[in-house]
Amino acid sequence: MIETLSEQILRENETVLDAMVNHRFVTDIKADRLSKEVFERYLVFEGAFVDTAISIFAFAAAKSETITQKRWLIGVLDALANQQIAYFERTFAERGIDPFAFDTAIPEVAAFRDGMYWISYDGGYLDTIAAMFAAEWMYWTWSQQAAQHHISDVLLKEWVDLHAGEEFAAQALWLKAELDAAGEGMSEAERSRLSMIFAEVQKLEIAFHDAPYLSNTKTG
Repeated sequence: MIETLSEQILRENETVLDAMVNHRFVTDIKADRLSKEVFERYLVFEGAFVDTAISIFAFAAAKSETITQKRWLIGVLDALANQQIAYFERTFAERGIDPFAFDTAIPEVAAFRDGMYWISYDGGYLDTIAAMFAAEWMYWTWSQQAAQHHISDVLLKEWVDLHAGEEFAAQALWLKAELDAAGEGMSEAERSRLSMIFAEVQKLEIAFHDAPYLSNTKTG
């Protein structure tokens, strides 16, 4: 049987994906020892990225070729703007977090934001699909595992359950299916190029998840 594009990508990037799936951030969640400070810094960094994610998926919608793709991506944009941003707004209010008191311009956070943006801005439709497949397949993978563990922080558990749930799974699987459909008859050079995008995103994700541990990121 011919290997699908997503199977090739996951096989070629098994090592870097495993490194992210087993990142300290993930193992701390599974062990129910993620500190309040680290989680809150992460929330601010991740919340700030959602605005960039809206741009990323908007580029994908603009560059997509079929109305079926556009409809799906419009649904993704709606979820980002009206569900995910709402989660961060509510969480910041409940925790008394002032997102403007954190430095979201530190290199690890900026590199992830800018790297993902420029992959989508400069690249074609499939570049964005490969990049977001890297991010969302990774999140779905570790969140399914973490959801089986006790998580005492209610808002952290909600975050994990969101990424282990059916709606997020459908999104990860849709990205996978888009790659597999496009991969049929694709040249080896193009398949390898998309695989490299997946690898680059995992590296950016690892540094991004290091960032909440680095220091007190408050400005001033």
